[in-house]
Amino acid sequence: MKAIISDIDILSHLEPQKMEAYLQATGWHERNRIPDKVSIWTRDTFSEDKLKIQLPVDQYFDDYPRRMYEIMEILEKAERRSQLEIISELITTANNLAIQGVVIKIHTPNADQLSVTIVILGVVCNKLREIQMELFNHEYILAIKAYQERLPIACTGYLVREDSCFVLKNIRNFALDESWKN
Repeated sequence: MKAIISDIDILSHLEPQKMEAYLQATGWHERNRIPDKVSIWTRDTFSEDKLKIQLPVDQYFDDYPRRMYEIMEILEKAERRSQLEIISELITTANNLAIQGVVIKIHTPNADQLSVTIVILGVVCNKLREIQMELFNHEYILAIKAYQERLPIACTGYLVREDSCFVLKNIRNFALDESWKN
């Protein structure tokens, strides 16, 4: 069974600039560009009529998620890797993402307010990743309890990739995850 990325929210947040950088790094070459519309990419290992990527340069085109879906299919075929592996290298943001994990680190609390930065180990694109988040007040106290008692947590937020680490922002519904007890 192979995973296919079809989540419109994830596909619509793949940035054209990041996709171009990825294509260049993996041996693709830009062959043509129609300004403000599309860039055409091929790899030297394939003849142009076999595998060709047509990358929209404007993320706000109505059919942008559909075009990114097609690109993921081509990359999966060309690289002989799963779409999940590929997208984990491309994803830079995800809105309204539900995260579950365990608190593995609590940084020194901020002295001027009841807040702390924590690091959890959670799953992003089918891989365990360290995710940083800043918590306040009651959530801060729950994080300490989760850390001390090794309890899983769950929350929702805006996931951003900053360099090589993930940061969860605009955190909502932070709670101890009781679902494992069932």
